[in-house]
Amino acid sequence: MCCFFHSNLAWFTRLQRPYRDVQPATFSACIIWAHSMCTCYPDNLQKTWLREFYQTVQSHRPHFIAVHCQEVGGKNYEASMSHVDCFVKELLSSDAMKEYNRVRVYLDENYKSQEHFTALGSCYFLHESLKNIQQFDFKAKKFKKVVGKEIYSDTLESTPMLEKEKFPQDYFPECKWSRKGFIRTRWALADCAFDLVNIHLFHDASNILAWEKSPSVYSGTRQKALGFVLDRITDQRFEKVPYFVFGDFNFRLDTRQVVESLCSTATMQTVRLGDTNEVDKLIFRESENDRKVVLQLEKKLFNYINQDVFRENNGTLFLQFDSELSCFKERLHELEISFPPSYPYSEDSSQGKQYMNTRCPAWCDRVLMSATAKDLVLKPENEEKNLVYDNIGPNVCMGDHKVTSQAYPTSGLCWVVLPVCGYGWLSVYGSVCVKLSTLFHHVLLFQLKTKFALCWNLGFPDIFNEWNSV
Repeated sequence: MCCFFHSNLAWFTRLQRPYRDVQPATFSACIIWAHSMCTCYPDNLQKTWLREFYQTVQSHRPHFIAVHCQEVGGKNYEASMSHVDCFVKELLSSDAMKEYNRVRVYLDENYKSQEHFTALGSCYFLHESLKNIQQFDFKAKKFKKVVGKEIYSDTLESTPMLEKEKFPQDYFPECKWSRKGFIRTRWALADCAFDLVNIHLFHDASNILAWEKSPSVYSGTRQKALGFVLDRITDQRFEKVPYFVFGDFNFRLDTRQVVESLCSTATMQTVRLGDTNEVDKLIFRESENDRKVVLQLEKKLFNYINQDVFRENNGTLFLQFDSELSCFKERLHELEISFPPSYPYSEDSSQGKQYMNTRCPAWCDRVLMSATAKDLVLKPENEEKNLVYDNIGPNVCMGDHKVTSQAYPTSGLCWVVLPVCGYGWLSVYGSVCVKLSTLFHHVLLFQLKTKFALCWNLGFPDIFNEWNSV
C-alpha cells in the first residue's frame, strides 16, 4: 500500500520521461475484516455472504485482499470452529478466487489456551498478476517471497510470519480473560514496507459503571491496551515502517458527560438491588410534563426517548464527548468525522436507521494510521472537499455496526479506504460513489489509478518497456 504513493511519485520524477499521452493503468487492493464470524455460519447466510463477496471481487478485481476477523468462531467458539475451517476452505476453492494463486491464512483457534487465545484471524489473497510482493519473517528478520497457499491455525505463537499477542491479564477488567489482542503482519510492495494491524479492544461491560466516572474505567483500559499495541509495533526489535491500525476499537462516548447533556433539566431516580445495595438502574424524568421518563440506564440498557438526536447533523453535537483518541494525537491520525455514530444499529433488516437501546451510540469503528502512513496518502495541496470519511448504507441494515469509509486522493492517484461494518459498501472513485454489497463487518478498499511506469514496480515489465520507449 505505502509504495503506491509518494515513493513512486518521486520515482516518476527521476525517470524524467514524458507520460502525458500514456493511458492510466489500474491497480487495486482490497482489505476486509469481519467482527464476528459466527454470524456467517448458518448455511443460508454463508451462501449469501459468499455470493456477495465473490461478486465484489469479480467487480473490482483487486490484486491484494486481506480479511481481518475478530471473534473467530463466535462466542460459542468450541462448537463453531469447524464452521470457520469450512468457510475458509470454501473461499480458497471457489472459482471466483481461482486467480488468487497465493494465499496466507492465520486463524487463532486454540481456545484451550486461555492465556494466548484472541479469536483473531487474518487471511490474505494475492492475485496472480501481482509479482513483486513479499511478507516479513519476524524471526529471521527479513522479507520472503510469497508463494503457494498456506493455512496456519491453532498455535500461531510459533508462526514467524506474524506477531500475535493477547493483552496481559492485568489489562483485562477484573483480570478475567477474554478474547482481546492484536495481530500484526508486515508486507512489502516493491521497496516500500507497511504494517497491517488487526486489533480488538475492550468493550463497556456495564452502562452503569461507565456512567459512574468521567472518563470511565473502560476508557482507561482501552487507552492502556492501545498504548501497549503501539509500543509493541514501534519498539526497537524491528525497523519502523508506516502502519495502519483498524478493527474493533470499541471506542465509546464519555457516558457521564452524554447523560448530563441529554438530561440537564431532568431529575434522577436511583434504583438499587436489595441484597447488595448496588445501583441497578438510573431513571431520568422531566421535571414537568407528567415527569415523563427521558432516559433509563441499566447495565445493558441505554433507552433514550429520542434517538434522532444521534443522527441529526450527523451526530456532530456528540463529537465533543468522543475523546478516547486525544492522548494518542501524536501517534495516531484520523480524518475529521462527519457521519453519525456507527454503533449499535439494529440487526433487524427492517430497521436500518434504528439504534438498539443497549448502548449509547458511539463511533466504535475507525481507520487510524501513523504519521508516516498519513504522509504517504495525504498531501497539503489536496482540497478538503476531495477527502471522504463517511458512513455507508445509512438507510439499510448492515448489522450492529455501520459502514465507515475514507478516501484519499493524492496527485492523480486515488486511494480509497472502506471499513464496512455489516452487509454493504460504497466504492469511491474521486467524487463518484457506487453502492455495492458485501458480507463482512469491515472493508477497506484501495483503488489506485496511475501511469504505466508505476505498473513496472508492481510487476508489469512489458507495459513499462512500452512506456519507457516513448
